[in-house]
Amino acid sequence: MKEVISTVKEVKLIADNVYSLTVTLPEPVGEVRGGQFLNISTGDSSRLLKRPFGIVKAEGCDVTVCFQVKGGGTLALADARVGDKLSVLLPLGNGFILSENAKNIVVIGGGVGIFPLVPVICGNKDKKFYTYIGFRNKGCACLLDEFEKSEKFTVVTDDGSIGEKDNAVNAYLKDRENVRADMIIACGPPVMLRALKTQLKDKGITTPCLVSLEERMGCGIGACLVCVCGKTDGSRARVCKDGPVFDINEVEL
Repeated sequence: MKEVISTVKEVKLIADNVYSLTVTLPEPVGEVRGGQFLNISTGDSSRLLKRPFGIVKAEGCDVTVCFQVKGGGTLALADARVGDKLSVLLPLGNGFILSENAKNIVVIGGGVGIFPLVPVICGNKDKKFYTYIGFRNKGCACLLDEFEKSEKFTVVTDDGSIGEKDNAVNAYLKDRENVRADMIIACGPPVMLRALKTQLKDKGITTPCLVSLEERMGCGIGACLVCVCGKTDGSRARVCKDGPVFDINEVEL
C-alpha cells in the first residue's frame, strides 16, 4: 500500500452517468487482484475524504477505475482534466483468490458492480469464465468488450433493451445445467447478492462462492469503522480491510 500523487491521463464517459478515469502513477503499482481498490482524492479541496473505487485495470504506471456520478465528489472526478494531480492510496483490500483447482469460474455481476470482475477475467488466462452480467438498460451497459473474453458471455437488462429481460442471478440459474462451475464470483448491489445467496441455498448449490461487497467507506484502511458489516458467526468485519471479498456464507447480506 502506497500513497502517491498521480496525474490524470484520461477521463471519458462510458455509459449513462458512468465514467472511466485513468491516472498515471510515478512508479508501477505492481500486481493487483480483481476486487482490490484504491482511494483517490477528488481534486476538490472542500472534500477531504478520498473516494474508493475498484481497480479495473493496472498496466505499468497506468491505473484505471470506473465510477457512477452520485454526488459532488464523483462529479468533481468526472470533471477532472488531463494533467490534474490527484492523491491516490493503493492497492487496498483483499481481492478474489481463485482456487488453483478451479478451472471453470462463473462470474455474476450487476450494474457498477461489474468493475472489480474485469481484472479477474483478464488476469487468469488458465481459467474458463462463464459470465452473466445485468444492467438496468442499454444506456447503462459498459465494458462489454472486456467480458466478451469469457468462454461464454450472457448480458441481460431489466427492460430487455439488451439481451433478455432478466437479472444476472436468474440468467445464471437458467443456464447452470449447461455449465460445470468449480467456483462462483460475484459483485453487485446488495439486493443482487442477497438473491444469489438465497437461491444457492434454496437450490442446494454448494459451489464455493466469493462476493465483493459494496459499502460506504471512509479511510479505506480499517481505522474508521464506517464500512463494518455483520458476519454469520455474530462477529463484525471491516469491508475495506478484511474484504471487500468474502465467502458468501461468511457474511450477512
